[in-house]
Amino acid sequence: MTVRTLKKGSRLARSGLFFSLAYHLIMAYCGTLRTRVEGEKNWLALYRNGQRVLLCAWHQQFFPTLGYFRRFRHCGPAIMISRSADGDLAAEIAVKAGWQPVRGSSSKGGFQALREMIVCLRKLRLAGHILDGPQGPAGRIKPGIALLALAADAAVVPVYLTAERAWQLNSWDRFLLPKPFSRITIRFGRPFYFKRGGALELQRKKLETRMRPALK
Repeated sequence: MTVRTLKKGSRLARSGLFFSLAYHLIMAYCGTLRTRVEGEKNWLALYRNGQRVLLCAWHQQFFPTLGYFRRFRHCGPAIMISRSADGDLAAEIAVKAGWQPVRGSSSKGGFQALREMIVCLRKLRLAGHILDGPQGPAGRIKPGIALLALAADAAVVPVYLTAERAWQLNSWDRFLLPKPFSRITIRFGRPFYFKRGGALELQRKKLETRMRPALK
């Protein structure tokens, strides 16, 4: 049964009970993963020194990081989530994990969501962004990231994930789902800074070229 099916006909999908159950199941799953973190000190130093930080990952790899990022719920970071039915579930999970969902995507409500993300990032100094979501194409960074980072004067910090043992779903991005109790590594890359006055498309491609080899 999909989230879309529940959305259409089930009272459970419209209740807090469904979202609460989904959240606790996801956190229980993440709790089984043996997580190793690399490069954390670098982005935390930026944030603690007053820098705005935009954590960016591929759609394929974000799900197993939910348990780790729950540690930063006290920061109240923002994240853009689509207005789709599946996005409804993702937004509720984000709220329960302490994140602030900003609803919109390149296909619907994108400009309004981008403006709201800029406001949130300027104020909170921490946000997350899925570079090729919600529907791809996989490994293609959408241009909004440059506008967001520049307007908020934020450092873009790539987030990569590898798994010792994992399933890959038959989806547009080959969604990565580590097997329970397997070892995963969350790695934070070198900060990337978009520069004013430069060709934004060339900068976007540079970031894309740096991050794309991490796709599985």
